[in-house]
Amino acid sequence: MAFPDDQLTADEHVILHLRPHWKVLFGRVLLAVLAMVLVLAVALWIGNQYVVGIGAILAVLAVVWLAVWPWVDWRSTHYVFTNERVMLRSGVVRRDRRDIPLNRINDHSTSQTVLDRMLGCGTMVIESAGERGQSVLRALPDIDKVQNELNEIIDQAVAGPPQRRIDAPPAPEGSPAAHPQQ
Repeated sequence: MAFPDDQLTADEHVILHLRPHWKVLFGRVLLAVLAMVLVLAVALWIGNQYVVGIGAILAVLAVVWLAVWPWVDWRSTHYVFTNERVMLRSGVVRRDRRDIPLNRINDHSTSQTVLDRMLGCGTMVIESAGERGQSVLRALPDIDKVQNELNEIIDQAVAGPPQRRIDAPPAPEGSPAAHPQQ
């Protein structure tokens, strides 16, 4: 799913659009299934049809609260890396937005647990100049690729587009410098 173009500037384009790794949902879904089984087992053990009905309602509420809501929250969390900035978006009811211009990023680091290394995800901390110095991107998928990509886009942003020196005369038409692609 592409990031909405209305949030990008005229010359800006998305390089990476990520969501947190699916591991953030695994524990919640497992807990929801266990809660549902427990509530229904107790209701069936008691055997009263009203208790079974209330148990079924509680099981559905447990699944919604423990699995569906975290999934919706996961779907609404975006880590977007563009050629101009890093955009962090999260939240369903209350939206949190943070934009970090590439030229304001002072440092970025990653960390991974053993499980993170096995799953290929990790945590990235981006330090930037400003009032809210650190931004933590938890459960970032393909963390090594993301860090390499961020290094490249920061280098390109700092270097800017290649420019011809003003004081250098243009190369003669027949010289190799005039045709660097050959």
